[in-house]
Amino acid sequence: MARKPNAAFMKPVQPDDKLALVVGSKPLPRTELTKKLWAYIRKNGLQDKQNRRNINADDALKAVFNGKKQVSMFDMTKLVSKHVS
Repeated sequence: MARKPNAAFMKPVQPDDKLALVVGSKPLPRTELTKKLWAYIRKNGLQDKQNRRNINADDALKAVFNGKKQVSMFDMTKLVSKHVS
């Protein structure tokens, strides 16, 4: 039996101005938003070298992470969800 994707994840969300600097300003599904966010983190080498579960914020991500220099990948999703509508 094939798994059906959850419709809530596929519904496009609109990033606010702060998140748009990282993932773009067009509405996109949460799954794509997460992919773009991780692509940005990898491209800029923001994953912590010692503890790979932590993300070190640059200036653009600091605005999304409420000014925090470092967040765990689990906190990241909670913080990012505050920047979509």
